[in-house]
Amino acid sequence: MSILPINEPKPTIDTPRNYFIYGATMSGKSYLAERFPKPLFLNTDGNSLANPAPSIQLRNVKNENGNLKQSVLKDLDEIMFDLQTQNKKKEFGYETIVLDVIDDICQLIEQAICTEAGVKSLADIGYGKGYATFNTVLQDLVMNLKSLPLNIVYVSRVSYETNDGDNSKAKEIPSLKTKYYNVVNGNCDLVIHTQKIGNNYLRTIKDKRKKYYADKIDDPKILRILKAVPGAISERPTENK
Repeated sequence: MSILPINEPKPTIDTPRNYFIYGATMSGKSYLAERFPKPLFLNTDGNSLANPAPSIQLRNVKNENGNLKQSVLKDLDEIMFDLQTQNKKKEFGYETIVLDVIDDICQLIEQAICTEAGVKSLADIGYGKGYATFNTVLQDLVMNLKSLPLNIVYVSRVSYETNDGDNSKAKEIPSLKTKYYNVVNGNCDLVIHTQKIGNNYLRTIKDKRKKYYADKIDDPKILRILKAVPGAISERPTENK
């Protein structure tokens, strides 16, 4: 039997699975992430008890000698292994992994690498090995998450970009460092910006990999979420007769 597929067209399914959500504090980004089906939160901000969804608190913990007795590197490895091997069990069955917030996770990874090397910054690890190790860990995390048959949601805070120092026209951008954002966003299908203006919560599509059509999305739960985000679902062009 040949490994080659039969040379004939097949119906396509086009459901976005990887998301980047960013917004200011209290703008509704975690609330939106919680709407995804059966989420597991990888939490960093200490608010896991305020969220009804199951969560794992990520952190680095040092012992009295200054060494790590709990490392986010080990935690992430164990989480990934269990998602790959245990998630099909009925007591788990998660459909979405939420990294809340990815900014802190990157900082924790950097902190763990520096602590294990006995230095204060990645630059203190010679020959660029510190940065190389960090990039490898982050890229492996993103690619391993993407390979899972799950929805992946990265949550980020914001920083403000100004033109000519005019703070009145400051623009909200993801606070994740550009070089890290490029790694994460390069593997995402949709980028969503959340804002709170007065009593209104706004959601805006800032970037998307391609046009997504309702009839090509095979997950009704995802379709319902995307219909609540203006611009996420594209309208098919009408034919002129």
